[in-house]
Amino acid sequence: MIQNALPPSQLPLPLLITGVAGVAGYNAFRFFHKKCPGQVIAVRRSKNWPLSGDGIVPCNLEDREALSDLFDKYQFKSVLNCSGSCRLKSCELDPAMAQRVNVSSIESLLTVIRQTDVRLVHLSIDLVFSGTKAGKHLERDSTDPVTIYGKTMVTAEHRIMAARPDACILRISLPMGISFNGHAGAIDWIQSRFKNRKPATLYFDEIRTPAYTDCLNRMFCDVLSSNINGVFHAGGRRRLSLFQIAQIVNRVGGYNPDHLFGCFRKQADPIPPRAGNVSLDSRHLSSTLGYEPLDPWPLYEEHIPTHDQWHRERTHSEAYSPELLAEVLYNNPAFAG
Repeated sequence: MIQNALPPSQLPLPLLITGVAGVAGYNAFRFFHKKCPGQVIAVRRSKNWPLSGDGIVPCNLEDREALSDLFDKYQFKSVLNCSGSCRLKSCELDPAMAQRVNVSSIESLLTVIRQTDVRLVHLSIDLVFSGTKAGKHLERDSTDPVTIYGKTMVTAEHRIMAARPDACILRISLPMGISFNGHAGAIDWIQSRFKNRKPATLYFDEIRTPAYTDCLNRMFCDVLSSNINGVFHAGGRRRLSLFQIAQIVNRVGGYNPDHLFGCFRKQADPIPPRAGNVSLDSRHLSSTLGYEPLDPWPLYEEHIPTHDQWHRERTHSEAYSPELLAEVLYNNPAFAG
């Protein structure tokens, strides 16, 4: 049973979802739009015109006047804030853009909802840590990001906690689900390389804790319907390197193993700098919710690499394919049916 939870029917509506262009926001919008028809609006940046559809409206969050007009029109009772630019290299090369999108937008939102009882749930990221320690980060660990993106996300956290101590901040890792354009997510960027017979080089020593968007969506619903506040880690239960994630995509999708390469972070270009082991310990969230919200990704043990050449081990009895990849990597098989 969720601690301090409201009845399920009391999910604060209407709901605003920001950052619909990202994997977490896109999948959350599809989930809530179906669950609460006519009660959910998602916003995307005004220039991102290819992203359209029922319930999706253009609005740059840092445009305070436009955002205020949106709130006046829809009278939102809750916000799931998934906004922000996670493009590491773009943030390094254009810190002003990173500040505008990752911080100024939050400041604008906080101003618009000031002196209201709007329920705010904000998504942060595991990259608020450098990964120079042993991983398994707890909420009390000091943040020490190595990227402009991570630094702006830390600033956004501080802004939110100072202005809205009743808000809930969820630090996620890699959200595993589809993206609106087919190459913006962790899975589909890697898959797009293999589908187009292009090489993909991933790091042996960048460790993340990915989670199915199916699980994240259910958790978002429960957190939005609760009064829990503060910072919580919401990483999955399985720690994987980026190289291992690519191995899984390669083998489960039935792609050519010769297109996958691995390297260490020190062998990569200096821009953007790469974090190391930023795996998250999410037991505090599970204890607070009263259940384990995030299944391991991938769900099945048979899809876990056991060594660096695992993706090359193919047998004639294996039926790996892009269709299977969609069934077990983009989607949580435990949610099927």
